[in-house]
Amino acid sequence: MTLAAASLSLSGCAHDQTDASLAEFEANLAAHASATRALEQWCESRGIADPATISAVPVKAPPGTPPEDLYQLLNAPADTILGYRHVQLTCGDVVLSEAHNWFVPARLTAEMNRQLHETNVPFGKVAAALNFTREPLGSARRGDPACPAGAISTHRALLRLPDGQPLALVVECYSEANLKVTD
Repeated sequence: MTLAAASLSLSGCAHDQTDASLAEFEANLAAHASATRALEQWCESRGIADPATISAVPVKAPPGTPPEDLYQLLNAPADTILGYRHVQLTCGDVVLSEAHNWFVPARLTAEMNRQLHETNVPFGKVAAALNFTREPLGSARRGDPACPAGAISTHRALLRLPDGQPLALVVECYSEANLKVTD
């Protein structure tokens, strides 16, 4: 076998391994209503950090343009004041995702709103007691123009309360760090 053929063969294996890891990662996300819980489990199973604790670190940047269908998706009148969080979800010091979250504060408790404004607790943990479900609206591999460079996957989802009322719209950009193999 020539060096070029061996190189092509090895790059094919690496590509297949990356695709398999990405498929496994996507399946883990799909199995959870909360991306926070999915990332926590992923972080633990992959040994990314110990303990596998997810934190929401605020991104210091001007807010992006909200989606045109935001108020319609959230079933909120156009004059409703919405909450917004732009965070990096980290496990230890590893950034696993960057997320934009638009939510209806009136559908959360006062304590939940306080935590979202004053702490680094992820939205999924703050709102977990509401037993929300996740309605996928779309996903794309290899990120999206709105995502940071190197994003491996982008998800757009609506979080709904048990009565069907929309709680939040999330746009999540998942980083390549999720696919790194740890020792």
